[in-house]
Amino acid sequence: MKYFYTHKLLGLSILIFFYGSYSAAQSEDFENAISYVEINKPSQYTIIDSILKPFESDSAKMTHLLNLSKETSWNEGASYALNALGVIQRDISNYDESLQLHQEAQTYADEANSDELKITSLNMIGVVYRRMDIVKLALDYHTEALKIAYSVIDPSKAITHNIAISQNSIGNIYLVLKQYDLALLQFNKSLKLEKEADNKLGLAINYHNIGYAQEAKGFLDTALSSYQLSLDYNDTIDSEIGRVICFNSIGRVYLKQSNYKDAKPIILEALEKALDLDDQYYISASYLNLGQLETETNQLVSAEEHLKKALNISNSYNLKSTVAESSKLLSEVSQKNNDYKAALKYYQDAVEIENTILTEQNLQYVNDIAIQYENENKNNQIKALALENEAVRLRLDRNKQILLYTSFLLGAIGIALFIIHRTKALKRDKHILTLEQDMLRSQMNPHFIFNSLNSIKLYIINNDKTNAVYYLNKFSKLIRKILMASKEKETSLNDELETMKLYMNIENIRFSNEIDFNIKVDPTINTEIIKLPSLVLQPFLENSLWHGLSSKSDNKKIDLKVIKKSSEFITVEITDNGIGRLASKEINERKRLERNSVGIDITKARLANFSEAFQNSYTLEIEDLYENEIPSGTKIILQIPVKLKNQIIT
Repeated sequence: MKYFYTHKLLGLSILIFFYGSYSAAQSEDFENAISYVEINKPSQYTIIDSILKPFESDSAKMTHLLNLSKETSWNEGASYALNALGVIQRDISNYDESLQLHQEAQTYADEANSDELKITSLNMIGVVYRRMDIVKLALDYHTEALKIAYSVIDPSKAITHNIAISQNSIGNIYLVLKQYDLALLQFNKSLKLEKEADNKLGLAINYHNIGYAQEAKGFLDTALSSYQLSLDYNDTIDSEIGRVICFNSIGRVYLKQSNYKDAKPIILEALEKALDLDDQYYISASYLNLGQLETETNQLVSAEEHLKKALNISNSYNLKSTVAESSKLLSEVSQKNNDYKAALKYYQDAVEIENTILTEQNLQYVNDIAIQYENENKNNQIKALALENEAVRLRLDRNKQILLYTSFLLGAIGIALFIIHRTKALKRDKHILTLEQDMLRSQMNPHFIFNSLNSIKLYIINNDKTNAVYYLNKFSKLIRKILMASKEKETSLNDELETMKLYMNIENIRFSNEIDFNIKVDPTINTEIIKLPSLVLQPFLENSLWHGLSSKSDNKKIDLKVIKKSSEFITVEITDNGIGRLASKEINERKRLERNSVGIDITKARLANFSEAFQNSYTLEIEDLYENEIPSGTKIILQIPVKLKNQIIT
């Protein structure tokens, strides 16, 4: 199910013009190609690919291209070379090095501001993560590629081809999660685009993946037909790796049909070709098939040897699916050898690995993202039509204004001034409304609601009625307060603190009630009359929970203090004893989490807008706490103004 990034050679006449006869030696062709791109520095991906594609599998030539591109500040060439080098490393299972190369390619694509290269780099990163069975990151990168692709109103052939790649890869993710009908839907979409482009490699890949889904659903004869179609296309383009993939799959179907006679030679041929290619991913798959054949024919000694080779390779390269499958078969071999202890251990290892892939959270995440990217193209088409209609409307309005204002110049100046003033007011009101809507979406985050209800569901399943009723009551109160807060721009400090108690009670369920949350209010403060933006403290508490405490094992504590240090402000201090911002930042960069930083930005904007009515503006400080030079938590110090403008000081 491997998806190589490829593109049919375009602009043949350009190549003939610049490089002369195709009978010239390849090294001379490469020198001609380098000379051309060094002088012209083409920016379109189609031209770059048509010139350099014959050399993309040669690491020495691509390294030369990379060095030249960096020296001449040709960002497009650097991105192309880095992606080619990343594919080379991926094909020999050096996934960490491959990721670094593709990520650097993405950086150069951003510098070049090339949608085609951005999409290509994102898809390449997604393919590597998919090969490593890291479902969420793979899906993140492919859907990000799709978002950019769908935002292009008139996509090039390269972008259309990348849409096919993304859809194929998302289909492969569905295969990992055993969502075979959804996988078939994505493969058929990709297949349609590849047929329109007459891309034989894309057709070979999609027919193979369709066969895999059919095989998983039990339609073995239909799967064999699809695999044979894929093999025919791979023979047409002379793809050795494609033959390895098809041989392994056909052999696996023969095994399921108990056709051991035909299975053995084709599996052995797949192994021989995979060893020649030195692709550890397919070497492990071939050893796995061979081990399964030998297990079913009671050749237990050689079966154990080959299955352990598959397991060692897949463990070395973090190939989770292959680890699970080989562990299951080793469990079966151990059971046949009456070594029940080893059989149990292998089986438990397999189940543990599968559970890391097939989690309810992963399934929910994939379904959410799938719906999002399916709607992305339609939404962009609607936006394009809306922009076009808006442009027409503005032109008509402008023409009417020109006809009217030529006769009434003085009136036009007055009207223009009024329009400018009104536009600023509308923009300000729109900005305020947008902030309030963003605030509500932040609090009503679907994952927070889903996870909260899921936690309450567990109490119900465990027949813990007391806790179920207790937390359900708290959850309903919290939702009601959030909905009420959405109608009001401001709330009292007392209501805000009550809402935060409810929020922390609900979040604490997911931390097994390990969070020690305390609120302390200066008795001199009248919490009923102090006003502040509604739900303004929630993002800071959420940061403390998920960035400070979620990665900590025990002794989790958050203190919220409200004190009055001066007559102009009340001070809210939120202190946690978490891992600190530096460690949290490193974790979040690996997880690609951005929502909390966005929530804080929205909160700052709301506080700035709120402060406009007061004599002083708000202040926000974030202090890193240390004990013996070791990070021991974070303190948020938020000063909220209390004196209105023109307020008489008594």
